[in-house]
Amino acid sequence: MVRRPAVAGQFYPGDKSTLLKELEEMIPECAEKVDAMGIIAPHAGYMYSGAVAGEVYAKLKPKSTYVILCPNHSGYGAQFASSAESWSTPLGTVEVDNELLAEIMAKAPLVKEDRTAHVFEHSAEVQVPFIQKISPGARIVPITIQFGNAPELAEVADAIASAILKKRHYAVIVASSDMTHYESRSAAGRKDRMAIEKVLELDAEGLLETVEKQRITMCGYVPSAIMLMSAKKMGATKAELVKYTDSGEATGDTSQVVGYAGIIVY
Repeated sequence: MVRRPAVAGQFYPGDKSTLLKELEEMIPECAEKVDAMGIIAPHAGYMYSGAVAGEVYAKLKPKSTYVILCPNHSGYGAQFASSAESWSTPLGTVEVDNELLAEIMAKAPLVKEDRTAHVFEHSAEVQVPFIQKISPGARIVPITIQFGNAPELAEVADAIASAILKKRHYAVIVASSDMTHYESRSAAGRKDRMAIEKVLELDAEGLLETVEKQRITMCGYVPSAIMLMSAKKMGATKAELVKYTDSGEATGDTSQVVGYAGIIVY
């Protein structure tokens, strides 16, 4: 089976040539590439957050596999759900790295194969065209996450890190997340700075605590925490904020914005 795009023509262009042109505009030329272990990239419509995502992907050394960790907005499917089926976009079909997925599932039985979690979910899908553009022929391992306590997150993070290390760092982990939702620019910026600070410190537990204590509506904070845990086990020592902005840059309305951060962990 092939997972058909759910938000092509809505979050990003549904036409191949238009999509390629837009990606070329959003992904700048970058001479110095980073051998990243993980990233945080936003998942809103490209007109809002595509420039942030594009700048992050522009800095990455291409890898053969991208593990995409994303929130589950629909509520369908398992707590931690992946899918072995191929994914299609207007740019073509992307295969799942089923060998890596099997390794992860063997080490973390919490991760189930459950395509229903992905049918309507946009937060992994919007990352795929960027991956296709910077790494033609690369494979993906998409995992949606609904919730999880600390031991569960650690189990999944350990499994991802162990599976990638077994293949000698041939994969990068993409945490798909927007930041604060529908608050004023000043309030969103203040809250988002607190969350971003924890990410830059590679402090997964601190990120979880800060988001929950400060009630920061960062939708992918759990995937981001798992990415940080995995990246540290893979040897990450640094993180870099590539770009931060909000939806007000596109709409002109700063009374209720959504924040977008692009971060590289290496």
